[in-house]
Amino acid sequence: MIHILLAEDDLDYAFILKQFLEISGFKVSWAKDGIEAYALFSTIKPDICVLDVMMPNMDGFTLAEKIIESHPEVPIVFLTAKGLKEDKIRGLKLGADDYVVKPFEVDELILRITNILKRINKAPIIKASVKQMAIGDYMFDIENFMLTHKKATHRITEREAHLIQYLYNNRNKLLKREDILKEIWGNDDFFLGRSMDVFISRLRKYFKEDTSISILSIRGIGLEFNVKSNN
Repeated sequence: MIHILLAEDDLDYAFILKQFLEISGFKVSWAKDGIEAYALFSTIKPDICVLDVMMPNMDGFTLAEKIIESHPEVPIVFLTAKGLKEDKIRGLKLGADDYVVKPFEVDELILRITNILKRINKAPIIKASVKQMAIGDYMFDIENFMLTHKKATHRITEREAHLIQYLYNNRNKLLKREDILKEIWGNDDFFLGRSMDVFISRLRKYFKEDTSISILSIRGIGLEFNVKSNN
């Protein structure tokens, strides 16, 4: 059974969400603020987190940062009462998988959670036959989400790992933005496009030690992840 950590400070709202999620077949553990949610996370190790942005003691963004730092593989959905573009972009920059703006139908949240879980199961980053791969001068540890160079080691998120593997598997050819977004994020809306730009900037920094690796942006079309052969 899929276990959801729900962090929501509105008691009535949380009760309704928890009830509907459980009726839909999920196991739900609820916390009323960010501090309680982080302590609960360490105990239950949920499959997915649903976090309200505005909470006392520790807000949803701070909570997400702490979760991603220690467990980047766990998907996160933000609940927000604000429709501000800045809030959506901030959440996606942190590495969240989706956001839902209040008020919303519970069916919408369940659909988004289900789609995220389907994507994870449909295209798992860990494959029994391939756990590590060399990318230029880097070693990409797929299983442990590590990108290592003799000058630096980076602990990456699961989404970053998906993105690296997808780009490398399609290296040295032009990829359309919408294809990347649909493969890694599930759809190609504006806010997810902004999130992808942030992720690509991170990858450029990760791979900067090897000049044989480049990520080129082709305006209005997409990207090329180029790796020059040493032969």
